[in-house]
Amino acid sequence: MSAERVLLEVDDVVVQFGGVTAVDHASFVARAGRITGLIGPNGAGKTTCFNVISGLQKPNRGTVRFAGRSITRLPVHKRSRRGMGRTFQRLEAFGSLTVRDNVRVARDIHRGIGGLVRPASADVDGLLERVGIAAYAGERADSIPTGVARLLELARCLAADPRLLLLDEPSSGLDESETDAFGELLAELATEGRGILMVEHDMDLVMSVCDDIHVLDFGRVIASGPPGEVRADPAVQKAYLGYSDDAPAEPAPVAGGHAPDDTHVMEAIRA
Repeated sequence: MSAERVLLEVDDVVVQFGGVTAVDHASFVARAGRITGLIGPNGAGKTTCFNVISGLQKPNRGTVRFAGRSITRLPVHKRSRRGMGRTFQRLEAFGSLTVRDNVRVARDIHRGIGGLVRPASADVDGLLERVGIAAYAGERADSIPTGVARLLELARCLAADPRLLLLDEPSSGLDESETDAFGELLAELATEGRGILMVEHDMDLVMSVCDDIHVLDFGRVIASGPPGEVRADPAVQKAYLGYSDDAPAEPAPVAGGHAPDDTHVMEAIRA
Protein backbone atom coordinates (compact mmCIF):
# COMPACT_ATOMS: atom_id res chain seq x y z
CA MET A 1 0.00 0.00 0.00
CA SER A 2 1.36 3.36 -1.01
CA ALA A 3 2.44 5.52 1.90
CA GLU A 4 1.36 8.57 -0.08
CA ARG A 5 -2.22 7.53 -0.84
CA VAL A 6 -4.83 9.83 0.70
CA LEU A 7 -7.10 7.72 2.90
CA LEU A 8 -9.18 10.40 4.63
CA GLU A 9 -10.24 13.81 3.32
CA VAL A 10 -12.01 16.40 5.45
CA ASP A 11 -13.16 19.12 3.06
CA ASP A 12 -14.51 22.53 4.17
CA VAL A 13 -16.30 21.13 7.23
CA VAL A 14 -18.35 23.48 9.40
CA VAL A 15 -20.02 22.52 12.69
CA GLN A 16 -22.15 24.99 14.63
CA PHE A 17 -23.83 24.60 17.99
CA GLY A 18 -26.35 27.41 18.18
CA GLY A 19 -24.34 30.59 17.73
CA VAL A 20 -21.00 28.90 18.38
CA THR A 21 -18.88 27.68 15.47
CA ALA A 22 -16.91 24.69 16.75
CA VAL A 23 -15.35 23.77 13.40
CA ASP A 24 -14.83 26.57 10.92
CA HIS A 25 -14.28 25.52 7.28
CA ALA A 26 -11.69 22.91 8.26
CA SER A 27 -9.91 20.95 5.54
CA PHE A 28 -7.15 18.37 6.04
CA VAL A 29 -6.12 14.87 5.00
CA ALA A 30 -4.66 11.72 6.51
CA ARG A 31 -2.66 9.30 4.40
CA ALA A 32 -2.27 5.55 4.42
CA GLY A 33 0.98 4.41 5.99
CA ARG A 34 1.50 7.71 7.82
CA ILE A 35 0.83 9.08 11.29
CA THR A 36 -1.02 12.39 11.23
CA GLY A 37 -1.39 14.63 14.27
CA LEU A 38 -4.38 16.89 14.87
CA ILE A 39 -3.37 19.29 17.62
CA GLY A 40 -4.58 22.47 19.28
CA PRO A 41 -5.69 23.83 22.65
CA ASN A 42 -8.74 22.69 24.56
CA GLY A 43 -11.87 23.80 22.73
CA ALA A 44 -10.15 24.09 19.35
CA GLY A 45 -12.55 21.62 17.71
CA LYS A 46 -10.39 18.48 17.57
CA THR A 47 -12.84 16.03 19.10
CA THR A 48 -15.72 17.60 17.15
CA CYS A 49 -13.73 16.90 13.98
CA PHE A 50 -13.33 13.30 15.13
CA ASN A 51 -17.07 13.09 15.74
CA VAL A 52 -17.74 14.32 12.20
CA ILE A 53 -15.26 11.85 10.72
CA SER A 54 -16.64 8.88 12.65
CA GLY A 55 -20.29 9.82 12.07
CA LEU A 56 -21.31 10.87 15.59
CA GLN A 57 -21.77 14.51 14.55
CA LYS A 58 -23.46 15.76 11.40
CA PRO A 59 -21.66 18.77 9.88
CA ASN A 60 -23.55 21.89 8.89
CA ARG A 61 -21.60 21.85 5.66
CA GLY A 62 -18.62 20.14 4.09
CA THR A 63 -17.65 16.64 2.99
CA VAL A 64 -15.79 13.70 4.49
CA ARG A 65 -14.26 11.17 2.09
CA PHE A 66 -12.77 7.82 2.98
CA ALA A 67 -10.71 5.93 0.37
CA GLY A 68 -11.97 8.35 -2.27
CA ARG A 69 -15.69 7.98 -1.54
CA SER A 70 -17.95 10.35 0.36
CA ILE A 71 -19.06 9.00 3.73
CA THR A 72 -20.63 12.27 4.91
CA ARG A 73 -24.10 10.75 5.15
CA LEU A 74 -23.13 7.27 6.30
CA PRO A 75 -24.04 6.14 9.84
CA VAL A 76 -21.34 5.11 12.30
CA HIS A 77 -21.59 1.34 11.78
CA LYS A 78 -21.20 1.62 8.01
CA ARG A 79 -18.06 3.72 8.43
CA SER A 80 -16.70 1.03 10.72
CA ARG A 81 -17.42 -1.65 8.12
CA ARG A 82 -15.42 0.31 5.56
CA GLY A 83 -12.37 0.16 7.81
CA MET A 84 -12.50 3.03 10.30
CA GLY A 85 -11.78 2.49 14.01
CA ARG A 86 -11.80 4.98 16.87
CA THR A 87 -10.80 5.41 20.49
CA PHE A 88 -12.29 8.06 22.76
CA GLN A 89 -10.91 10.75 25.04
CA ARG A 90 -13.45 9.57 27.62
CA LEU A 91 -12.78 5.87 28.12
CA GLU A 92 -15.53 3.65 26.71
CA ALA A 93 -14.56 0.15 27.84
CA PHE A 94 -17.18 -2.35 29.04
CA GLY A 95 -16.37 -2.07 32.74
CA SER A 96 -17.97 -5.31 33.90
CA LEU A 97 -16.13 -7.41 31.31
CA THR A 98 -12.55 -8.56 31.52
CA VAL A 99 -9.89 -6.97 29.37
CA ARG A 100 -9.82 -10.12 27.21
CA ASP A 101 -13.59 -10.15 26.78
CA ASN A 102 -13.64 -6.48 25.76
CA VAL A 103 -11.42 -7.35 22.82
CA ARG A 104 -13.25 -10.61 22.13
CA VAL A 105 -16.56 -8.74 21.77
CA ALA A 106 -15.03 -6.42 19.18
CA ARG A 107 -13.48 -9.33 17.30
CA ASP A 108 -16.70 -11.34 17.26
CA ILE A 109 -18.80 -8.39 16.10
CA HIS A 110 -16.31 -7.71 13.32
CA ARG A 111 -16.27 -11.31 12.16
CA GLY A 112 -20.04 -11.67 12.23
CA ILE A 113 -21.33 -8.38 10.80
CA GLY A 114 -24.02 -8.96 8.19
CA GLY A 115 -23.70 -12.71 8.46
CA LEU A 116 -20.22 -12.60 6.94
CA VAL A 117 -17.21 -14.29 8.45
CA ARG A 118 -14.19 -12.02 8.26
CA PRO A 119 -10.68 -12.87 9.42
CA ALA A 120 -9.59 -11.02 12.55
CA SER A 121 -6.22 -9.25 12.43
CA ALA A 122 -4.97 -11.52 15.20
CA ASP A 123 -6.30 -13.66 18.01
CA VAL A 124 -7.44 -11.82 21.14
CA ASP A 125 -4.49 -12.72 23.33
CA GLY A 126 -2.15 -11.84 20.50
CA LEU A 127 -3.66 -8.36 20.32
CA LEU A 128 -3.30 -7.88 24.06
CA GLU A 129 0.32 -8.97 23.79
CA ARG A 130 0.92 -6.61 20.92
CA VAL A 131 -0.28 -3.54 22.78
CA GLY A 132 1.52 -4.62 25.95
CA ILE A 133 -1.35 -5.44 28.32
CA ALA A 134 -1.48 -9.25 28.24
CA ALA A 135 -0.81 -9.34 31.99
CA TYR A 136 -4.21 -7.69 32.56
CA ALA A 137 -6.20 -10.10 30.35
CA GLY A 138 -8.28 -11.52 33.21
CA GLU A 139 -8.87 -8.23 35.04
CA ARG A 140 -12.18 -6.38 34.92
CA ALA A 141 -11.92 -3.33 32.71
CA ASP A 142 -13.24 -1.05 35.45
CA SER A 143 -10.36 -2.02 37.75
CA ILE A 144 -7.36 -1.38 35.51
CA PRO A 145 -5.20 1.80 35.45
CA THR A 146 -6.14 4.54 33.00
CA GLY A 147 -3.06 3.97 30.84
CA VAL A 148 -3.89 0.27 30.50
CA ALA A 149 -7.49 1.16 29.61
CA ARG A 150 -6.16 3.41 26.80
CA LEU A 151 -4.22 0.48 25.39
CA LEU A 152 -7.26 -1.76 25.79
CA GLU A 153 -9.24 0.62 23.59
CA LEU A 154 -6.50 0.42 20.98
CA ALA A 155 -6.51 -3.40 21.10
CA ARG A 156 -10.29 -3.38 20.74
CA CYS A 157 -9.96 -1.12 17.70
CA LEU A 158 -7.35 -3.38 16.13
CA ALA A 159 -9.65 -6.38 16.55
CA ALA A 160 -11.69 -4.97 13.66
CA ASP A 161 -8.55 -4.67 11.48
CA PRO A 162 -9.16 -1.01 10.49
CA ARG A 163 -7.49 0.80 7.65
CA LEU A 164 -7.75 4.11 9.55
CA LEU A 165 -7.26 4.56 13.29
CA LEU A 166 -8.72 7.66 14.95
CA LEU A 167 -6.97 7.99 18.31
CA ASP A 168 -8.25 10.62 20.76
CA GLU A 169 -5.67 11.36 23.49
CA PRO A 170 -4.28 7.80 23.30
CA SER A 171 -1.22 8.37 25.52
CA SER A 172 -3.14 9.91 28.43
CA GLY A 173 -2.30 7.97 31.59
CA LEU A 174 0.87 6.38 30.19
CA ASP A 175 4.21 6.91 31.90
CA GLU A 176 7.35 7.86 29.96
CA SER A 177 8.49 4.33 29.16
CA GLU A 178 4.97 3.27 28.21
CA THR A 179 4.65 6.30 25.95
CA ASP A 180 7.92 5.42 24.22
CA ALA A 181 6.67 1.87 23.63
CA PHE A 182 3.36 3.24 22.39
CA GLY A 183 5.13 5.47 19.88
CA GLU A 184 7.03 2.45 18.55
CA LEU A 185 3.75 0.54 18.21
CA LEU A 186 2.17 3.39 16.24
CA ALA A 187 5.13 3.44 13.86
CA GLU A 188 4.79 -0.31 13.40
CA LEU A 189 1.08 -0.04 12.65
CA ALA A 190 1.77 2.66 10.06
CA THR A 191 4.35 0.48 8.31
CA GLU A 192 1.56 -2.07 7.81
CA GLY A 193 -0.21 0.50 5.64
CA ARG A 194 -2.72 1.79 8.17
CA GLY A 195 -3.50 5.48 8.36
CA ILE A 196 -3.39 6.96 11.86
CA LEU A 197 -5.01 10.28 12.79
CA MET A 198 -4.19 11.23 16.37
CA VAL A 199 -5.43 13.97 18.69
CA GLU A 200 -2.76 14.31 21.35
CA HIS A 201 -1.44 16.86 23.87
CA ASP A 202 1.90 15.12 24.47
CA MET A 203 3.99 17.23 22.13
CA ASP A 204 7.11 15.11 22.58
CA LEU A 205 5.15 12.13 21.25
CA VAL A 206 3.52 14.13 18.46
CA MET A 207 6.76 15.64 17.24
CA SER A 208 8.63 12.32 17.38
CA VAL A 209 6.11 10.02 15.65
CA CYS A 210 3.95 12.13 13.35
CA ASP A 211 4.74 12.46 9.67
CA ASP A 212 2.23 15.28 9.22
CA ILE A 213 0.52 17.67 11.63
CA HIS A 214 -2.57 19.85 11.30
CA VAL A 215 -3.10 22.60 13.87
CA LEU A 216 -6.56 23.81 14.87
CA ASP A 217 -7.34 27.11 16.58
CA PHE A 218 -10.95 28.16 17.20
CA GLY A 219 -12.06 25.50 14.72
CA ARG A 220 -9.81 26.66 11.89
CA VAL A 221 -6.79 24.89 10.47
CA ILE A 222 -4.02 27.46 10.89
CA ALA A 223 -1.03 25.30 9.92
CA SER A 224 -0.30 21.98 8.21
CA GLY A 225 2.93 20.23 7.43
CA PRO A 226 5.74 18.10 8.85
CA PRO A 227 6.68 18.59 12.51
CA GLY A 228 9.63 20.90 11.83
CA GLU A 229 7.55 23.31 9.77
CA VAL A 230 4.67 23.35 12.25
CA ARG A 231 7.03 23.95 15.18
CA ALA A 232 8.52 26.98 13.43
CA ASP A 233 5.25 28.40 12.10
CA PRO A 234 4.71 31.96 13.45
CA ALA A 235 0.93 31.51 13.40
CA VAL A 236 1.21 28.48 15.68
CA GLN A 237 3.53 30.30 18.04
CA LYS A 238 1.31 33.39 18.15
CA ALA A 239 -1.96 31.50 18.60
CA TYR A 240 -0.73 29.27 21.42
CA LEU A 241 1.99 31.26 23.10
CA GLY A 242 1.01 34.87 22.62
CA TYR A 243 4.45 35.06 21.03
CA SER A 244 5.80 37.07 18.12
CA ASP A 245 9.21 38.32 17.07
CA ASP A 246 8.47 41.69 18.70
CA ALA A 247 7.12 40.26 21.95
CA PRO A 248 9.11 39.99 25.18
CA ALA A 249 10.81 36.69 25.94
CA GLU A 250 8.23 35.74 28.56
CA PRO A 251 5.09 34.50 26.71
CA ALA A 252 1.96 36.58 27.24
CA PRO A 253 -1.27 34.92 28.38
CA VAL A 254 -2.95 33.02 25.58
CA ALA A 255 -5.87 34.93 24.10
CA GLY A 256 -9.35 33.55 23.69
CA GLY A 257 -9.77 31.66 26.94
CA HIS A 258 -7.62 28.66 26.10
CA ALA A 259 -6.97 26.41 29.04
CA PRO A 260 -3.80 27.30 31.02
CA ASP A 261 -2.45 23.78 30.54
CA ASP A 262 -2.13 24.42 26.81
CA THR A 263 0.58 27.04 27.32
CA HIS A 264 3.20 24.58 28.54
CA VAL A 265 2.05 22.05 25.93
CA MET A 266 2.76 24.48 23.14
CA GLU A 267 6.12 25.46 24.65
CA ALA A 268 7.24 22.09 23.35
CA ILE A 269 6.35 23.21 19.84
CA ARG A 270 8.33 26.42 20.23
CA ALA A 271 11.35 24.60 21.72
